[in-house]
Amino acid sequence: MRSTAVRRTALAASAAALTLLVTACGGSSGDGADDAKAKSDQSAPAGDDKAGSEQAAPAGDALSAADLEKVALAQADVKSGEVATKIPADQDVARDKVSTDDKACLPIALSVAALAQGEPGAEVKRSWQGQTDSLSKGSGPDGQDMTETQVNMIRLSVASYAGGGAEQALAELKTATEKCAGGFVATVDGEKMPVAEVTTTAAPKGGDEGVAATVGIDVGKEAAAPMKVVVVRKGDTLATFSATNLSSMMNGADFEVPMDVVDAQVAKLG
Repeated sequence: MRSTAVRRTALAASAAALTLLVTACGGSSGDGADDAKAKSDQSAPAGDDKAGSEQAAPAGDALSAADLEKVALAQADVKSGEVATKIPADQDVARDKVSTDDKACLPIALSVAALAQGEPGAEVKRSWQGQTDSLSKGSGPDGQDMTETQVNMIRLSVASYAGGGAEQALAELKTATEKCAGGFVATVDGEKMPVAEVTTTAAPKGGDEGVAATVGIDVGKEAAAPMKVVVVRKGDTLATFSATNLSSMMNGADFEVPMDVVDAQVAKLG
């Protein structure tokens, strides 16, 4: 498959990658009851609302969106792939369009959608796409070498918080990966997305703390389609990465997150 065709296929198939997966899962919420439930599930995934309102006053102000734009990933920060600084409207998942049947699992669904946790003061988004070409193990019908192409996509969010909000948001995500390891059902833009399992992986290096997990999406095949989430906290800022591999989405095989992209973003946070 030619490089240009692969890129076009990846972009068309992804629509934030998440849309492809919920479409593959099939089914639609489609009624007012589900819409009402989706809205109710947007509340904080852990903790008491009253307790949350009585937290101490913020220790500092969150960075503005303009400040975040200065530290968000840019093309010059990576050696390979393409960075997009604007997400097309039809590929941008809105926060109020993401919900879960168990609100304790909402932080995972938000991470898969590359959305910030909790209540950030500001958030900016980016996307990255890259590919690697390697010789396949087999050969063509005439004995010629065949090339195997891997297309990786990352959607990322950089968000700033006030008053310890970043630490709390990351703590809730860590709790969610434990409580929801056995799976749950997310709803994205009205479509059901069954999550078969959530498996934590080695925490990313860099930053002050972080969490990483593989989220297996049930698409009706023998193997779940894996998506990877990596979230890193640096001070009062959270960087959230949602990674997909085009081949893995189709065959369920595991893949490696392009950590050079993650490292490049984390380095810019200071």
